[in-house]
Amino acid sequence: DRAKSAENYESVLDRFAQIRACAVLRTATSEACPQAMQAAIDGGFKIVEFTLTTPDCLDHLASCREKNDGNVMVGCGTILNTQDCENAIDAGSEFIITPVMLPDVIQWCAERNIVCVPGCQTPTELVTAYRAGAPLQKLFPGVAGGPGWVKAVSSALPFLSINPTSGVDLDNAGEFLKMGAASVGLVAPLFDPVAVANEDWEQISKNAEKCMANVKTAGPYIRK
Repeated sequence: DRAKSAENYESVLDRFAQIRACAVLRTATSEACPQAMQAAIDGGFKIVEFTLTTPDCLDHLASCREKNDGNVMVGCGTILNTQDCENAIDAGSEFIITPVMLPDVIQWCAERNIVCVPGCQTPTELVTAYRAGAPLQKLFPGVAGGPGWVKAVSSALPFLSINPTSGVDLDNAGEFLKMGAASVGLVAPLFDPVAVANEDWEQISKNAEKCMANVKTAGPYIRK
């Protein structure tokens, strides 16, 4: 039934705590996907997320996992139901990300020792996700106040492990982490749409290097 071991679950969370940044890729074409993601990996990203809105997403995820297994942790995003979960895990996904807070998906993952990072917009949703069994909670979309909002909420609700994934850019990624975020997700600022359209993979690698340099200034996350 696709269950993982408790050790595997802890290992995934340990890597999130150590690395603290995930490259989140959504491309309009299938062809751009593997090249854009490889550019982010070449620039230093060690956690990557392929989104189901990308053509041939699961094929690219499987190829990336096979190529980088042990070196890069590979997950799947834009998961909307448990069938999506099954398909993603079968393709090799090591964690599950949802755009909104879906209790059925959180429960499915929790029962199988699969790390689920559900999308949440409010402190209430973040706590609800945590209580449902999500060890990390994705903050999506971005919130007004950005790092200050994360500081206020993580101070008031210190058991949360918040993962902002919108409003995070190459310059403020480290600030989000220093203000209490557990980890961050990088979308358009990393995978600049103009660079992707122009197949300027070198620019994406440079973006990745800049972002990871800022992330490293925050040090590792102390797991809750």
